[in-house]
Amino acid sequence: MMSPLDLARINAEMGHDAQALTRWALGLGQRAIVTTNFRPFEAVILHLVTQVQPDVPVVWMDNGYNTEATYRYADEVTKQLGLNLKIYLPLRSRAHREAVDGPTPALDDPRHAAFTQEVKLEPFARALRETAPQVWFTALRATDSAVRAQMEPVSINPDGLIKVAPLLHWSSKQLHEYCVQHGLPNNFDYVDPTKGEDQRECGLHLAH
Repeated sequence: MMSPLDLARINAEMGHDAQALTRWALGLGQRAIVTTNFRPFEAVILHLVTQVQPDVPVVWMDNGYNTEATYRYADEVTKQLGLNLKIYLPLRSRAHREAVDGPTPALDDPRHAAFTQEVKLEPFARALRETAPQVWFTALRATDSAVRAQMEPVSINPDGLIKVAPLLHWSSKQLHEYCVQHGLPNNFDYVDPTKGEDQRECGLHLAH
């Protein structure tokens, strides 16, 4: 287990160098995963990680509510980068859930927490059990929310996972330029029904 001093040193030395941080984390020789939701600029984290370890498991919690463009983008990026994609679906299909419980509950609806648990948090917990990673790559960015602005590029989360966010300090301009440089596709037609608002946390990065 890394000490707080180790974490502080790594964040100070490599926190603003995404490539170096990625190589360091994969160089630990521990089981790693990268999670994605195929939102805008997700191809960047996927390209960064798979350039170092092409077969790293890519975990997607497909909530069933993605736009058609997001599904097409997922297929395009998966094919272009040869991703080892692992898709985790809710235990009920969207059609089943809506037939029984109705449409997506509003953010102020008491049922929204249960909705988030069903379509995102439970599939992620299942993914963690099945892939058993020790290193978790995520495309979190400091500009996403107030919570994420307080995060460090490398941390140890409550599960004991080494959580690595190489793009934490990147701007949208940097991400765009990376996509152009490497010929990566992008997707701006993205909606997350568990968040509802851009600066709102869905709970995944609060729990993990």
